[in-house]
Amino acid sequence: MPELTHQAVLLTEAVDALAISGERKNGIYLDGTFGRGGHSKLILQRLGEKGRLIAFDKDPAAIAAAKVISDQRFEIVHDSFAGLDAALEERGIERVDGILLDLGISSPQVEDADRGFSFRLDGPLDMRMDPTKGISAAAWLATESEQNIAEVIREYGEERFAVQIAKAIVAGRTATPITGTKQLAALVAGAVKTREKGKDPATRTFQAIRIHVNRELEDLEVGLNTGWKRLALQGRMAVITFHSLEDRMVKRFFTGKALVRQPDRRLPIRASELPHAEMKLLGKKKPSSAEITANPRARSAMLRIVERVVLSGGGT
Repeated sequence: MPELTHQAVLLTEAVDALAISGERKNGIYLDGTFGRGGHSKLILQRLGEKGRLIAFDKDPAAIAAAKVISDQRFEIVHDSFAGLDAALEERGIERVDGILLDLGISSPQVEDADRGFSFRLDGPLDMRMDPTKGISAAAWLATESEQNIAEVIREYGEERFAVQIAKAIVAGRTATPITGTKQLAALVAGAVKTREKGKDPATRTFQAIRIHVNRELEDLEVGLNTGWKRLALQGRMAVITFHSLEDRMVKRFFTGKALVRQPDRRLPIRASELPHAEMKLLGKKKPSSAEITANPRARSAMLRIVERVVLSGGGT
């Protein structure tokens, strides 16, 4: 089988956002999702001799791809970026100068039928980013209640036919275990009454089950909070999202950190004690039309960028 490749989305824009220049070239940076190393390799090109890059990934195939990088400034960690706090603690690192999170799934994961992410390819219904941990999508669908299946599909897939799809899944599994991607896609197609133009009826359901099985939104919440805690003054955080659930969570988190919470005006407070926004919003970017043409997966991507302007406790 030929090696599957992955084209990093918003490659230059995301690495530019980290502002790796001047003294910051010798800082410590985190790539929260190594994938096939597109962002990591460009970060390494920008780093100085004393710079350091720590990358994370749950996928064993990504870990294997990272092993070919022979650069003493680089290290790969087989874990979700939600584990970055423990990883930094283990390495005696208090703060980092930049964090890049590229969310979602990679092309090699989607294009490998054995991984079970795609409804277009017939394969085992797995969907785990790390096949060595947790339960597969097939195992979850085999035992979960109809109500919980509907809730997951509605919440994580924003699917208006969630109840009908859940009923079809539960009815289908009583006759035959649901173990294949095409099998699940056919059940969903039979339950969805109207189809969105240009979108397969199974799209939202597959997204929802994948997010649930991999605890993607839980990991994102932890990663944002612990990453922010570890970010140095003037450090940058850049996050690439691919669907509205992720983007809303990132936007809400960043906006919350950029707000200045006003104190009670009746209290005597010195100017030096006034609260400050912890974060400066540096904007958002979308892929160019040329990138979307070259890589259709990029069409839903959104890059949000922030900079830390105040350390915890109000110091600047």
